[in-house]
Amino acid sequence: MSRAVDGTRRKDHRKKILKLAKGYWGRRHSNYKVAKDAVAKALSDAYKDRRDKKGVFRTLWIARINAACRAQDISYSRFIEGMAKAGVTVNRKVLADLAITDPAAFTAIVEKAKAALQA
Repeated sequence: MSRAVDGTRRKDHRKKILKLAKGYWGRRHSNYKVAKDAVAKALSDAYKDRRDKKGVFRTLWIARINAACRAQDISYSRFIEGMAKAGVTVNRKVLADLAITDPAAFTAIVEKAKAALQA
């Protein structure tokens, strides 16, 4: 019985890799051997960066809250301490959004935190 050298399973697998490499520069998009490594690295980076994105957004929220707090004459760390003492449980994502979209509400929270620090 003859041996199948270029079967559909092999072709389909290579086609899938080359499809994932669409848009890559040079041989990376047309040569299977090179595209295989490029796709593996890209998928690995995508996996890692989906996890890193959470930390990046947290950093952004903290920077926004800090800027809004400084305008109210209080540092970020003192604000968070005051919120803990006041028993206010609002996450950083919502606080950053409030600081941008509803400054009056954010000011009310800052005043509550300041009051808790005074007591």
